[in-house]
Amino acid sequence: MALSVAVATDVLTDVARERARAEAREVTVMLQFHDEQMARTAHVEPPMRRLVERAAIPLTIGEAMGLSEGQVQQRLTFASTARDQSPTTWEAFCDGRIDLVRVRDIARTIDQLERADSVHLLDQRVIGYAETHTSAELRAWLRRFVQRVEPDLAVQRADAERAKRHVSVTHTDDAMAWLNAYLPSHEAAAVEGRLRRLARHDVAADDERTVAQREADLLVAWCTESETVSSAVSANIAVTIGADVLAGAAAGFAESSDGRWAVPAPWIAEVVTRGGTFWHRIVTDPVTKDVLAHEYLGRFAPDTLRVALQFLHGTCQAPGCMVPAERCDIDHRHPFPEGSTQGDNLGPFCTRHHNFKGHQVLTWSTRRAKPPTAIVVEIYPSPIDMEYAG
Repeated sequence: MALSVAVATDVLTDVARERARAEAREVTVMLQFHDEQMARTAHVEPPMRRLVERAAIPLTIGEAMGLSEGQVQQRLTFASTARDQSPTTWEAFCDGRIDLVRVRDIARTIDQLERADSVHLLDQRVIGYAETHTSAELRAWLRRFVQRVEPDLAVQRADAERAKRHVSVTHTDDAMAWLNAYLPSHEAAAVEGRLRRLARHDVAADDERTVAQREADLLVAWCTESETVSSAVSANIAVTIGADVLAGAAAGFAESSDGRWAVPAPWIAEVVTRGGTFWHRIVTDPVTKDVLAHEYLGRFAPDTLRVALQFLHGTCQAPGCMVPAERCDIDHRHPFPEGSTQGDNLGPFCTRHHNFKGHQVLTWSTRRAKPPTAIVVEIYPSPIDMEYAG
């Protein structure tokens, strides 16, 4: 970031670290009190009395600190996990380099891991990333870590969760209701993509509905007017799959280009076998990270290059911004015409951050670019989209 006024940003950093150290101090005292009380009650008799006194420990802490029993128990659980199983995380927390939210997310990831060497590897790698990225980016990184370090176990959990897919309806007051669906992420993403696209295009001039209202009306129409039992969803989904996973040589996941979700690679293969699917493979230069070798003339990227850049980067390239790339402008790293219109000089920026960059408040960042060995798959679940793509 580059500020246009002379403000010392290190002051802001110092305040953030002071806050994190205060959080660490608070949690450390809570753990110490809890451990002391557990030791004190170890020999309390009868056993029922021991259980009652131990169950009251979170309540005692909560009363002293203005927290509920649930809040105290949650803090004690993830803090003890981080302290006991990830010394690097705990050291960074006590030093103020990461905050309580990041410690919680790391501890929850440790609870997901089932192998000791995976936990050790996480302890070695996570702080370097956690210190320099937002909480949202860290959560995405942690999810990918679990899927890559224990892909077989992660696939088993995903298959078990897929069996729980369901739809529920909850009626509320004022003649409204909630329609909830627990679905595989790639199918939900296809529904979301179709809703977003259709609700924003070909809108009549006299249509006074908001975008949200049009999306709701479209969903009702799909659910109530279609007589077919086959999938009617038509949307473009970009996923990244490792070459070895795609070949079936290793277990693994297909990850969305914006990093919001990932599903086991065989689930994507199921979609492919249904037909009406177009595979779009992107090969990037291992040195320049250029998307396409050909350099285009003119200021604006052609559709092919625009789609390739959206798939490559996934989200807005401003640090911490998670706006999907398909909703972003394609911006030049080095301004046109001095900067050429080619892959290594272009990237997605949301309208807000594009404006920041234009006023020299923000510099270009490409840290989310996929590895040069990535394979991107563009999925068109319906023959209609296949025909359109052709």
